[in-house]
Amino acid sequence: MLFGDGSAAAMAAAEAAKAAVRSVDNFDWTFITLLALVIVGVWIPMWKKKKYDAIAGALALYGVHWFYEIMNAVICHFSGYALWHVSPESTSFILLVGVSWELSLMFSIAGFMSVELLPEDKNKKILGINNRVLFAIGNAAFFSIFEIFLASTPAFIWVYKWWGALPVFITTYIPFFLAANLTYDMKRSTQKKWLACLWGLDALLLIVLIPLGII
Repeated sequence: MLFGDGSAAAMAAAEAAKAAVRSVDNFDWTFITLLALVIVGVWIPMWKKKKYDAIAGALALYGVHWFYEIMNAVICHFSGYALWHVSPESTSFILLVGVSWELSLMFSIAGFMSVELLPEDKNKKILGINNRVLFAIGNAAFFSIFEIFLASTPAFIWVYKWWGALPVFITTYIPFFLAANLTYDMKRSTQKKWLACLWGLDALLLIVLIPLGII
């Protein structure tokens, strides 16, 4: 599936996703296990190895991911449907209408994958393109292609006919991976300021919009 089909089935599935946001009906113990695996298996080892630039890159991607998910939920509130939804049957917990617990944990470590692939020389060009940009495009393409498969399953729902693999590639995944790659090369002081602003904005939006019932 390259784009949403606007079908009655897609709209019904999206309505079910909207109704299940932060419901505990499907909660199970994989919630805790997956969290532990991500922390113990990825975050703690990266911290112990003092890979602070990689951690900054991962936090940047994850912070941008959360901003996009908040905006996706805002779109859902005001237009009726989000650009993407996750089905309640596919997850133990839906955080916001477009992101499940499992999906969010994946994005919490996706930035590590991105920056660990980068050449040491930030100025090196490949095919005439700066490697930070090229690797962001390559990773974005991989994720977008995989999302085509996800959208063909009951787990992931695109409703709008104009939204699909190409728009998500350009407007979503390229910014995700650019955020990780460019943050990785920033001076430490700049990393801290950028991440503080990004995560501060995410926190503010969540604190304001959740009680208002918008997301």
